[in-house]
Amino acid sequence: MEKKDNNKLYALVGKNISYSFSRGYFTEKFETLQLHDHQYINFDFQCMDEFMPKLKEHTSELKGMNVTIPYKLQIFDYLDEIDEEAKTIGAVNTIKILEDGRLKGYNTDVYGFEKSLIPLLRPIHKKALILGTGGASKAVAHVLEKLQIAYSFVSRSNTNTKCISYDVLDEAIIGSHLLIINCTPLGTHPNIADCPALPYQFIAENHLLYDLIYNPAETKFLKKGKKNGAVIKNGMEMLEQQAEKAWEIWNS
Repeated sequence: MEKKDNNKLYALVGKNISYSFSRGYFTEKFETLQLHDHQYINFDFQCMDEFMPKLKEHTSELKGMNVTIPYKLQIFDYLDEIDEEAKTIGAVNTIKILEDGRLKGYNTDVYGFEKSLIPLLRPIHKKALILGTGGASKAVAHVLEKLQIAYSFVSRSNTNTKCISYDVLDEAIIGSHLLIINCTPLGTHPNIADCPALPYQFIAENHLLYDLIYNPAETKFLKKGKKNGAVIKNGMEMLEQQAEKAWEIWNS
């Protein structure tokens, strides 16, 4: 990459992220706004030991970063300051480089998820199932708490009292949890035949199925819900909203 004295660089920190939404989104945004001195690249690390050397390499031009799986929690060890909401959630997906060079972490997944979910909610959506227990699921849980929607995590192993395993899901549980959010990578391209192991026959028209995955636009999880009359939503709007919030943070 050719360096310019006034170049403003932004980056995505993650692992195996050639597919990434962020690089394309911000590159197009910079072109639209005619920000010719702005550039967005991927910091594709196999482990976080690569983070500090890369940071030092771009110290003079780096203005902000996004963080994706599997580093939303590991990144905490490299930050000088963490926003209170991100600290509560336990996951960071946005980093601002402060004027003195210190790194401050934020979570904009919360903003993106909340903005994209609220228009779809109805009074019947009182209880939710969150599929998966990773960093994204923590942001989702935080939003549900704000909205006073009761939730349980669903995992292959029930690790705590707020977590149940897939094998206990039955008609009563599915029928009483009308909001189901997939925070697992199951169904992501190219493994589009995969989906969470739910008893889909119990999903009906009162259900709202939300998948954080955006590629493909309609996962097998969403297709199965749609077939039974459920309202469905993928993660594209959430990504766009969280990206815009990150841009606002970088420029505030």
